[in-house]
Amino acid sequence: MKRIIYIHGKGGNAQEAEQYQSLFAESEVIGFDYKAETPWEAKEEFSRFYEEQSKNCDSVVLIANSIGAFFAMHALADKNISKAYFISPIVDMETLISDMMRWANVTEDQLKQEKEIPTSFGETLSWEYLCYVREHPITWKIPTDILYGENDHLTSRETISAFAHQIGAKLTTAKQAEHWFHTQEQMDILDNWIQTAENA
Repeated sequence: MKRIIYIHGKGGNAQEAEQYQSLFAESEVIGFDYKAETPWEAKEEFSRFYEEQSKNCDSVVLIANSIGAFFAMHALADKNISKAYFISPIVDMETLISDMMRWANVTEDQLKQEKEIPTSFGETLSWEYLCYVREHPITWKIPTDILYGENDHLTSRETISAFAHQIGAKLTTAKQAEHWFHTQEQMDILDNWIQTAENA
């Protein structure tokens, strides 16, 4: 039996997994409502969830979105996952944090001194988080397909291309799409992307 685990992005929920059930009609698609907000919290929570869900399965396929993909790469890299589908994954958190620091006009010395700094755009900058991602680079060897929106404001084309090359992933770019795939046209692109990969 093949089991599909869906991991949502920020502000998402496990019910989004229903979108994928028709694409894997003969498999069970399980959505994961996690509480983790950092990669070190995810390492424990995601691993525990994987162990529970992978029992009595022949194979596990992972579908992960945005920050969910980032957490999964930190928590599940050593698990027996046959395939991963990443939608708009965060692949270089250090660069993203540096970008957010620039948007908020915060220096590294300020962040180091104050430890946490809230921003006007809803994110809290964390010195602990920045240090963690610097000390724990992603190592991911699971066969992976990546879907990237050409207008993604969180990850540059250069960053996603370099990452895909580094891990040997197949990268597909969706034209006129952003970080969040949500319109009907974008969801159709997403469905077709998975169907094409599954039938390859």
